[in-house]
Amino acid sequence: MNASGVVSALVITLNEEKNISECLDSLAWTSEIIVVDSLSSDRTGELCKRPNVRFVQREWPGYGPQKNFGIGLARGEWVLIVDADERVSPDLKNEILDAVHGGTGPNGFEIPRRNYFYGKWIRHGGAYPDYQLRLFRRGSGRYDETPVHERFLLDGPAGYLKTPLDHYTERRISDHFGKFDRYTTLAARHELEKNRITHWWNLSVNPALTFLKIYVSKMGFLDGVHGLIYSCFVAMYTFVKYAKLWEMKEN
Repeated sequence: MNASGVVSALVITLNEEKNISECLDSLAWTSEIIVVDSLSSDRTGELCKRPNVRFVQREWPGYGPQKNFGIGLARGEWVLIVDADERVSPDLKNEILDAVHGGTGPNGFEIPRRNYFYGKWIRHGGAYPDYQLRLFRRGSGRYDETPVHERFLLDGPAGYLKTPLDHYTERRISDHFGKFDRYTTLAARHELEKNRITHWWNLSVNPALTFLKIYVSKMGFLDGVHGLIYSCFVAMYTFVKYAKLWEMKEN
């Protein structure tokens, strides 16, 4: 087996025609790429017609369950999870291959993520290094079923890589709102399932403190206007999540 033959890459998609080609290009070195698609209505499926890509469609069960399904299809010793709007650089590829061929070691690795908002790498405000457990031995754990911001539950401690995964998240302000609406709804439903309620301070104090934490304490102001907009969106996420929880409770 060649050096890259031990790594299966997994991408979950829904209408990712704008992102998927560059993502797949950055994963061409892996032994296989598994794309689990949630019934896209755009050209995602057409763009995934490549010799090294296994394209599977199924209805959306949630982030964790969808990823666990894809992991079950993997044949490599190691699984690398990448979102459609993320890219694996040549330097990260080399560090991954060194890690998986390093002999005995941890069952998984946290990878720092470099987040680009509106065309700029946001270095402050807690947006970097944004470690994500994305590389692990197949069979060493599974994702939980939290509706949003799911976590991989690894058997044993994780190691840490140094080279960042590039995340080209919202490229324009307008791009932010679709994901923002979806994530805040999922987060509010999760709070509802835990029988939480909205208090006045959730809608007033919490967002303000969140803004101060991101923009001031974590020095988001050093990223200029980009940092200000990013900090406002993080604070607004807190407000909208609890506003939606209040609405769900009322209805």
